Formats: sequence, C-alpha cells, structure tokens
Amino acid sequence: MTHQDGLRDAPLTGRCLHLCIDMQNLFAEGSDWHTPWMKRVQPLVEQLVAAHPDRTIFTRFIPARRPGEGEGTWKGYYQRWSSMTLEALPPDAIELVPPLARFAPPAAVIDKTVYSPWLTPDLDNLLKQRGAEALIISGAETDVCVLATVLGAVDRGYRVVLPSDGLCSSSDKMHDALLGLYAERYGQQIEVGTVEQILRHWK
Repeated sequence: MTHQDGLRDAPLTGRCLHLCIDMQNLFAEGSDWHTPWMKRVQPLVEQLVAAHPDRTIFTRFIPARRPGEGEGTWKGYYQRWSSMTLEALPPDAIELVPPLARFAPPAAVIDKTVYSPWLTPDLDNLLKQRGAEALIISGAETDVCVLATVLGAVDRGYRVVLPSDGLCSSSDKMHDALLGLYAERYGQQIEVGTVEQILRHWK
C-alpha cells in the first residue's frame, strides 16, 4: 500500500542506504557546468546525509584529464568542454561541496568517469557488503547522472526512493519531466516524496 505522501507502508530500515550523486564544486557556482538549483537543494540533501552519514555513499564525476580523451563520443564531448577537463580546472573542482564533504568519512565516496556509477564494480560491491535492499537517491542532475543511477538501481531490483526536493538540474523542463516519468511510468518500482516525508520513514 502507498501513503498519500508517495511512499509505501514498508519502513526504510537499516538496509536502506543513501546515494548522493555528484554534489561537487564542479557543478556549483562559477563553473561552466553550473547547476543553478544546487544551492537551493543542498540544505535538504544535507538533512538526508546528516540523518545517517554512515549509510550515505557519495559519487563524484571525474572528467577527462585533457581534451580528446575518452572512449567514442566522450572524445568529442571533452573537445567541446575543454574548460572542464582536469588540466583546466582548479584542483578542488572534483571535491564534494564543503557542507557535504565534512560527512566523509563516515560516508563513503565512489568516483566515476561516466554518468552511471554502476559501470564501476565498487558500488555494487559496497551495496552487497552492506546488505542494501533500498536506495534513497539524491543529487545532480535529475535528468543525467541521477537518471543513470536510478535506472541501474531499478534493473538491480532495489527499492528506489527519490526526494523531489533533493534533486537538481540545469533544465527546469527536463527536471519536471523526469519527476513525472519516475512517479508515473516507473511507479511500481520508484517512490517519490519530499525529504521531510522520507526522513519520517527512514528510522
């Protein structure tokens, strides 16, 4: 049964972990990849992390070192975004934003070089070690790396819970479209609620 808040009756227990996606300086103000909503959702994401930092896993997106690196279309991608390669960025660009970085450790950090964190075995292994059954997924961007994370979690059979106010994108239109997609098209496997509602269920 599903509550009016969009979450199921089943509680979020110690087997529920929080995946916080790419909340990095790379996407904060002053970057060519600035995600305008990040500053607004950051305090809400911080509430989720602070509730159970030991059950939080941060991902970090690591760009190519220089233009033209990467497989296939990623080569052209980094030629277009040469300003966002490691050799062009300040050293702290890939770090988590400071209000969240203070939680790691005990929170874990997993690096990835593409949108999906599932292409590195580190995430699968860590979730299996911790006996995860449910995943709260927050962060950036709703329609890019969060999308890749959500679909991978669904494919692996996890209960997926999304905080509607704990996700951000650089595109309002796509953010709204994806929240509708998550709640309606994947409603059997994905639950959408607010941070406040999720925290009430996550004991």
